[in-house]
Amino acid sequence: MSAIVAIVGRPNVGKSTFFNRLIQRREAIVDAVSGVTRDRHYGKSDWNGKEFSLIDTGGYVVGSDDVFEKEIDKQVELAIDEADAIIFMVDVESGVTGMDEDVAKLLRKVNKPVFLAVNKVDNVQRQADAVEFYALGLGNYYSLSSINGSGTGDLLDAVVKELPDIEEEESELPRFAVVGRPNAGKSSFINALIGEERYIVTDIAGTTRDSIDTKYNRFGFEFNLVDTAGIRRKAKVKEDLEFYSVMRSVRAIEHADVCILLLDATRGFDGQVQNIFWLAQRNNKGIVILVNKWDLVEKETNSVRDFTAKIKKAIEPFDDVPILFISVLTKQRIFKAIETAVDVFKNRSKKVPTRKLNDIMLPIIEHTPPPAYKGKYVKIKFCTQLPTPYPQFAFFCNLPQYVRDPYKRFLENKLRENFDFSGVPITIFMRKK
Repeated sequence: MSAIVAIVGRPNVGKSTFFNRLIQRREAIVDAVSGVTRDRHYGKSDWNGKEFSLIDTGGYVVGSDDVFEKEIDKQVELAIDEADAIIFMVDVESGVTGMDEDVAKLLRKVNKPVFLAVNKVDNVQRQADAVEFYALGLGNYYSLSSINGSGTGDLLDAVVKELPDIEEEESELPRFAVVGRPNAGKSSFINALIGEERYIVTDIAGTTRDSIDTKYNRFGFEFNLVDTAGIRRKAKVKEDLEFYSVMRSVRAIEHADVCILLLDATRGFDGQVQNIFWLAQRNNKGIVILVNKWDLVEKETNSVRDFTAKIKKAIEPFDDVPILFISVLTKQRIFKAIETAVDVFKNRSKKVPTRKLNDIMLPIIEHTPPPAYKGKYVKIKFCTQLPTPYPQFAFFCNLPQYVRDPYKRFLENKLRENFDFSGVPITIFMRKK
C-alpha cells in the first residue's frame, strides 16, 4: 500500500512533464511496459526506496478558462481529501497569477504537507524571479525544471520525508474490492450479497461516504468485501468528473486482491470503466467484470455474445477475464459472481511446480521458438515461476534482449491455455541464463 501524492496547479505549468518524468524513470526500470500507460494521470514512483502513487490532476480538465477555474478548485479540494501530500506547481515565466492565488488560498487551510514547486527555473535570472512566490503564503518553495530534471531531487527528498508509513495491515482473508463508476449499483450489489441493508442505498450517485470493509462469510467463503464507495456527497461536485472515480478507486484497488468491476449495461464499457480496468490490471490484481442491469438492455440489438466480444476487444491483449451478466435487482447470478471472484483469487495465488512448468512449456517453445533477430537465434533453456504474490514467470535464454513482445504474448497465451490463470495479469521476464 503506498502513499498518494497529488500534483495540482493551473494548466500549462508543466505538471504532466514532471509527472511523466517521475513515472518514466520508474517504468523504464520496472520493465518497458508495452503500450505504456493507458491513462497518463496515475502511476507509481519511488524515491530513496520509498514507493508512492502519483496522481496528476491536470489531465482531467477540459474546457474554457472560466470552466477551468471551477474545475481546478474542485480538483484541489479532492486532492486535499484524498492525497497524503500535495505538490502545487506554478510557473516562473508567468509569475503569480490570480488562479495560483485561488489555489494557494485553498491549500493554506490544509493540515497535510504542501510543497510549492516553481517550474521552468533553468537559469540564474529565473532563480531570482522565483522569489515572488513567497507571496503565496505557503512558505519555502522548490525551484526546478521539469524538462531537464534539475531541482526535482530536492523536492522529492522533502516529499518522501513527509509521507506517512502506511503499514499493510496483515489480513489472512482475501480482499475483494467492488469498483466501478458512480451509480453502477456497487452498494446494491453488496447489500444483495450480505442480505442486510448495511449500506443505505438511494438512487443519488455517490451516497456512500467512504470505503467500508465487510467481513463476509456465507456459502463456505470467507473474505473481506470493500465497497469503494462512489463519491462523498459534496454539493459542489459535478458527478461526472472522471477524475473522481479514478482517484477514489486508486486506494481500494491498490489494497485489494481481486477487483470486482461492476458496470451498468445501459452505459456500456465506456472510457471511465476502462480506466478503472487498466488501473487494476497495472496493479496486477485479479479482475472479474460484472455487467449489471442486463435486464434493462434492448435484447434485439444486444446479445450477450456481442456485448462480451465488445468488452474483450476493448481490453486486449489481457482479455482472459471472466465476464458475467447479472442483475442486482433480481439477485440474478450474484452468488456466481462471488464464486468467480474466489476462483480468480485462487488463480492469482497459484504456484506452478517448476518441473511441471518445464515439461509443458519447453516442448511448446521447441516447436515454436522465438523468431531469429538480426540473424541471431534465441534458445530458451528453462523457466520458473517467481515467488511473488501474483503470477510472474522468468524464462532463461541466451539472448533475452532479442525476445520481442509478440513472443512474450505467445508464451503468456500458452501459460493460460495450460494452467488456469483466468482473470489474472501475468508478467513474463526474459533472463540471461
